[in-house]
Amino acid sequence: MSRIREFNSERILKASCLEFAEKGYAATKIMDIAKKVDLPKPNIYYYFQSKEKLYRCVLESIIEPLLEASASFEIYDEPAIALEQYIRTKIRISQQHPHASKVFSSEIMHGAPHLTQDITDKLMQQTRQMTSRIEQWIADEKMHPVDPQHLLFMIWASTQTYADFDWQIANVTGKKTLEAQDYQTAANLITRLVLKGCGLNFKETT
Repeated sequence: MSRIREFNSERILKASCLEFAEKGYAATKIMDIAKKVDLPKPNIYYYFQSKEKLYRCVLESIIEPLLEASASFEIYDEPAIALEQYIRTKIRISQQHPHASKVFSSEIMHGAPHLTQDITDKLMQQTRQMTSRIEQWIADEKMHPVDPQHLLFMIWASTQTYADFDWQIANVTGKKTLEAQDYQTAANLITRLVLKGCGLNFKETT
């Protein structure tokens, strides 16, 4: 029974990511999610109790990868390696979790009304730790003096756009959907620009 519950929960969560990403929280209906997974509407409430709880589960599904993305800042002493790994991880999140990423982005743009305080605290703590790490690298003269917070803002914006604006990017590049090489190209370019701007060496990955 637990396997069936887990299977159905994953299906519902996946369908919910798509619905919330396409329609937003207010316009999304539980009935539409139920139709996508071919389950009765009461079953959705059985697994997730409410629309708000389901939405928060979608948010939490992307929070964990986002929090784990900054691990390179603790693992590596060299800023070039840490920044490159962080950028590539952020691009990979946009590639592998596009719908949940869009939901998170929309939540932030609306003032994060559904983010719980503990999640907000974790995200802020992560940012403070990353900022402190960059400041230390600058103090140690391992990279050019740049504004740490605005460096992070730039990385967030440039990597997140491959989730938020994938339709636009695909149309501009003449494709139905973005391919793996598109994300690789994006990661290489963003990494090159960031590292060069910070006075760091860059070696392109093919």
